[in-house]
Amino acid sequence: MTPNSPFTANNAADDLAAYIDHTLLAPQASREEILKLCKEAAEHHFKSVCVNPVWVETAKKALLGSGVLTCTVVGFPLGTHNTDVKVFEARGATMDGADEIDMVINIASARALDKEALVSDISAVAEVVHGEDSLLKVIIETSLLSDAEKVLACQAAVEAGADYVKTSTGFNGGGANASDVSLMRQTVGPDIGVKASGGVRTREKALEMIAAGATRIGTSSGIAIVTGGAGTSSY
Repeated sequence: MTPNSPFTANNAADDLAAYIDHTLLAPQASREEILKLCKEAAEHHFKSVCVNPVWVETAKKALLGSGVLTCTVVGFPLGTHNTDVKVFEARGATMDGADEIDMVINIASARALDKEALVSDISAVAEVVHGEDSLLKVIIETSLLSDAEKVLACQAAVEAGADYVKTSTGFNGGGANASDVSLMRQTVGPDIGVKASGGVRTREKALEMIAAGATRIGTSSGIAIVTGGAGTSSY
């Protein structure tokens, strides 16, 4: 199963764990909580853990031999860092062992319909990330954009060489919904991943996102999703 392959809702029901980025991005998260996250991800065979950059080395070591990837965030959660800062963050994260980088776009550029600025920002990070054989996911923060702006942001991500587009940070209101995921999938086509994140807390919601075109689910409720419960986390 390749990172960007279009999954289907049918096989998703059998292997939801393979879609899940088990996530803990709370600023107050402790080392013990990160290690617990990694243990859970290994036990349930989740696709990755997603942690803040300061925890990448810890997660990478904890996950060694588990088959679970280490993911982190760049330009998070506002996307307002200068491009050279995002590049510096991405380089440091990959050197620490990150297999995947989730970067936040410059949302103001999307609101201004400035595709050139978006491509420039994303492609600079993509060059660093791909140079280390890691994957790049681009967070467009759907709750802050119109449909036209979402389409432009997704087009820019594809043009810049991103491997995925992602709905949300979970820190700026809103979250994933099926209509946004469907729009993103229609825009990027079949060969780019779509990550639904924010508010996905149940098996039913996860399957709805996958049916709409998601190939990855970012959530802090991964265990509830795969065991048929309902998560209580805000992400």
